Amino acid sequence: MYEQGQGIARSDADAAKWYRKAAEQGLADAAFALGRMYEKGVGVSKNAAEAIQWYSKAAAQGSESAVNALRELKSPATQK
Repeated sequence: MYEQGQGIARSDADAAKWYRKAAEQGLADAAFALGRMYEKGVGVSKNAAEAIQWYSKAAAQGSESAVNALRELKSPATQK
């Protein structure tokens, strides 16, 4: 809700906080969303290592989106 501003003021930092809480409880979609935030530097400092960590957690839980994001992040083309 914070990320989209649905019924509440939009706040990327608050969105990251709540995604983290949900991801730590095992929600793959939240881990993927948090990984995306770290990858892009939205609501948190840009950090590829953190993005990979959260994408990996989501991928381990069956998130195909996270698998694709990991593949993209680790590809040689994105390392430049």
